[in-house]
Amino acid sequence: MLFEKVLVANRGEIALRIVRACRELGIRTVAIYSEADRNSLHLRYADEAYCIGSPQPNESYLNIKKILEIAKKTSADAIHPGYGFLAQNPAFAEACENNKIVFIGPSSATLRKMGNKIAARTTVAKANVPLIPGTAEPIADEKEIAQVAENLGFPVLIKAVFGGGGRGMRVVRDRTEISQAVESARMEAKTSFGNSRLYVEKMLEKPRHIEFQVLADKKGTILHLGERECSIQRRYQKLIEETPSPMMTEELRKIIGETAVKAAKAAEYVNAGTVEFLVDEHGEFYFLEMNTRLQVEHLITEMVTGIDIVKEQIEIAAGEPLSFKQEDVKLYGHAINCRINAEDPYNDFEPCPGTVTKYHQPGGLGVRVDSALHEGYTIPVYYDSLIAKLAVWARTREEAIARMRNALSEYVIEGIETTIPFHKKILEDEQYQSGNIHTNFVQERINNIALAREHEYEDIAVLSAAIATYLQNQKVTRAVMPVRKTTVASYWKTRGFWSVDTQCS
Repeated sequence: MLFEKVLVANRGEIALRIVRACRELGIRTVAIYSEADRNSLHLRYADEAYCIGSPQPNESYLNIKKILEIAKKTSADAIHPGYGFLAQNPAFAEACENNKIVFIGPSSATLRKMGNKIAARTTVAKANVPLIPGTAEPIADEKEIAQVAENLGFPVLIKAVFGGGGRGMRVVRDRTEISQAVESARMEAKTSFGNSRLYVEKMLEKPRHIEFQVLADKKGTILHLGERECSIQRRYQKLIEETPSPMMTEELRKIIGETAVKAAKAAEYVNAGTVEFLVDEHGEFYFLEMNTRLQVEHLITEMVTGIDIVKEQIEIAAGEPLSFKQEDVKLYGHAINCRINAEDPYNDFEPCPGTVTKYHQPGGLGVRVDSALHEGYTIPVYYDSLIAKLAVWARTREEAIARMRNALSEYVIEGIETTIPFHKKILEDEQYQSGNIHTNFVQERINNIALAREHEYEDIAVLSAAIATYLQNQKVTRAVMPVRKTTVASYWKTRGFWSVDTQCS
């Protein structure tokens, strides 16, 4: 039996995505928000909304005690953490378990096991999953790190045992760089993850980053939904993802997919997760890590398979078995996702929070926008700079690239700087179009995809002027919901379906 009410422990576009999935399943939702998110769009869709605290994450979206208090107060059956914040926090999952509230994700034990990269490597190695050569235990002594690096052969990566997203990770190309790399990696790991332990891994120079989406129910069924190519990165942060991968063959997909399932089984995994690999130029693949949560880029897998991953998460957490088998999973067409960040690509991608003065989403066949933006919305300074995910689907990769380029040109976000111009340049690049990509692609070709600020807004300006003229001539009032100082007004509230707690405590 499905849940009656789910609390969404997140914000922005992913909170909105989860609320929509719950509504399709007939499940009522509880939203939480910080003082900085009082006018956030996801509040207007949820059935109830409660202020969780001040804008600082530690006092709001990371406040486990307060979140559980609201879950109990509203009689929520389950909590969906989305991604980021508490999504991979074993203490949060354990607190849910102890309070008999279902955590929509893996168990706290699994989160602890796979959140520790050394433990994760040990776990999947027992299932004969291939690993990148590296240390089997954390190393504290700098001299020992240097010796291991010599034995592995430079270049190597010094990596934090806990964490991800490139934090606590340093490239070392010779022995003279070790001391500084160890010091900075330890400091960043301690700041980001509360743990400074490190290990050493051989660095692959130009690998592809390939991840496999897995689903696992409580009955023991585990299957995969194909791969996503995530090689277009900057500073280990993904920029563009696509599926299927341009390098993938049916034979290799079968082999790596089965390996991903073996890794998930070794971890005793339940719910949605992603097994990530590095693939070298010879097609040899190695386990990188397992992301024990919903991924940012899950939507492109949904577009090529027709499977709603968020709804599957909720149904699995409620004890429902998967309703399909591995042979039922088919990939149709090609999908590409661009992460749109509030960052200035002309100024070393400096975060660019501010108020959105004009907003127009692209549309058309095969275009999907996951975003919580609207005109007049002020992007807070306290959170991640991701503001939208623009995805397209088409019959072929060539058509998908053309559709994405058109969609990026149609996308109007004014009042702030965004990474849209940078995405457009990448998609214009001949090497990208040929599928000849790897994790160092952006770093190597940054000069070839350099931006020219004086021209980049030309097409957007024309489109914006046309929209403004039409609205003025038609005397159309933009559909921005009125917001009072003490509450959040919405369509749902006026129909009696929505309530809000406006007092932050």
